Amino acid sequence: MEDDVHPYRQRKIIHIDMDAFYASIEQRDNPELQGKAIAVGGSPQGRGVVATASYEARKFGVRSAMASSRALQLCPQLIFVYPRFDVYKAVSRHIREIFQRYTDLIEPLSLDEAFLDVTEDKLGIGSAITIAEEIRAAIKAELNLTASAGISVSKFVAKIASDMNKPDGLTFIGPSQIETFMEQLPVEKFFGVGRVTAEKMKRMQLFTGADLKQLSEAEMLQHFGKPGRFYYRIIRGIDNRAVQPHREIKSMGAEDTFAYDIELSNELYAQLDRIAALVADRLEKRNLKGRTLTLKVKFSDFKQITRNHSFSIPFADLDTIRLTARQLLDRAGLGDRKVRLLGISLSNFEEPDHHDAKDGEQLRLF
Repeated sequence: MEDDVHPYRQRKIIHIDMDAFYASIEQRDNPELQGKAIAVGGSPQGRGVVATASYEARKFGVRSAMASSRALQLCPQLIFVYPRFDVYKAVSRHIREIFQRYTDLIEPLSLDEAFLDVTEDKLGIGSAITIAEEIRAAIKAELNLTASAGISVSKFVAKIASDMNKPDGLTFIGPSQIETFMEQLPVEKFFGVGRVTAEKMKRMQLFTGADLKQLSEAEMLQHFGKPGRFYYRIIRGIDNRAVQPHREIKSMGAEDTFAYDIELSNELYAQLDRIAALVADRLEKRNLKGRTLTLKVKFSDFKQITRNHSFSIPFADLDTIRLTARQLLDRAGLGDRKVRLLGISLSNFEEPDHHDAKDGEQLRLF
């Protein structure tokens, strides 16, 4: 166990997360939107999904990946803004340039967040807290935007810390604080613990990291499968994952395990559309387009199938993802079998500006 602990404790990891990134840019560039409840993406007609909501809208419960119709129910005065991804990408590049003043060990997670390893920073500052403060100050001075920072000795804790004092906050969790911090953490805040797993944990009277810590590694594996090993280690402060500046993304997607088994086709379509919106949003944040879409279906008896379809040109738009996933579902021949999980992923990526498709070329569905 000691060999697992000591190497990572020497690292200085910062997680930078921009505050309501798309919405903050729109409010910055349009003074009339400042202080207003706005949603980037979606529409006042109730079509589409919200990509990002301003903090004013979040007070009403509006969240990213929420259907526009639901967002309007929660916040009737919501203002919808058409996204300007070219602007968001340009801002993201500027933020990346700020990071590079301090380190080349940068692992972007999306346009608006990244891990930085500043164990040995370029300027010889030595203090991760000082570096995080300088980065946040530079983002404010040069871009008139705010960012929150989490600082610790591991990626897992730094990421959680960055969310603790949003917006415009900074949180440091040192080595001596980690185990206590993890013990107090609600189970739904653990990386990899989704809604269904969190509900299962709570049914087992497991509400915090301290509760999880009472289980042996064997019990963790028994109840939660392979992720149980990760939970066992992380609640003890063990996370040796390095910042990976050149991580290659081979696939990207989303999936959900339902609270109850689904057999009605219209309900399956609704769930599939929701998952498709999540995938489209994640692809847009990473500026990725893929040629191959894969549908994953797990049945109530835990048997699983996958179906995929490839196109000649890369794509990332919601309509193509949604329609292709629906057609793959139709062709899967589910019959009256009940479904407990649906997933959509894209792979076979290509840089969006480097394909041979001519202007106006359309994707050809089945």
